[in-house]
Amino acid sequence: MSKRSPAKYKLDRRMGENVFGRPKSPVNRREYGPGQHGQRRKGKVSDFGIQLRAKQKLKGYYGDVTEKQFKRTYTEASAMKGDASQNLIGLLERRLDMIVYRAKFAPTIWAARQLVSHGHIRVNGVKCNIASRRVNVADVIELGPKAQEMALVVEAQGLAERDVPEYVVPDGTSKVTFNRVPTLDEVPYPVRMEPNLVIEFYSR
Repeated sequence: MSKRSPAKYKLDRRMGENVFGRPKSPVNRREYGPGQHGQRRKGKVSDFGIQLRAKQKLKGYYGDVTEKQFKRTYTEASAMKGDASQNLIGLLERRLDMIVYRAKFAPTIWAARQLVSHGHIRVNGVKCNIASRRVNVADVIELGPKAQEMALVVEAQGLAERDVPEYVVPDGTSKVTFNRVPTLDEVPYPVRMEPNLVIEFYSR
């Protein structure tokens, strides 16, 4: 399990956007960056800076996956047929911790990762504790018996600020089926993501 080292809302403040769509995000009140110089006028950002920012935002949204994992996902996406940016999103959305988050089994991506690493998630009836595991189409993801009674899970299922997307089909409250790999347009990002800039960043 990778440890979340940054502060909870640091990514939001650095990007100036509510990246996770949380109601308590500080950028809902102020859109400038953190620190005493946060309100200073920013200079023109270079193409590299724009690409880097897009990469940091996408990488941060998926729970700050390690640079090694993220770059490996880019390499896989580039080697696949079709649009590399769409492939990248498809691969990231197939991560087990992300499916757990999309299914509203956990309130945050980090809580979803913790549920997986603590052995509370089953894939096709088999316990799995690897958050980065790639889920296949038609796989069934299920909460373990103990997890179904956790306050964290009950809280997540009652969250009003996000819905379960169409490519994750619920079966009751403790089971979902991953029915297709989504396109960029189908993924319910609270802010605009630009995977094409991420591809450009790595392919320089």
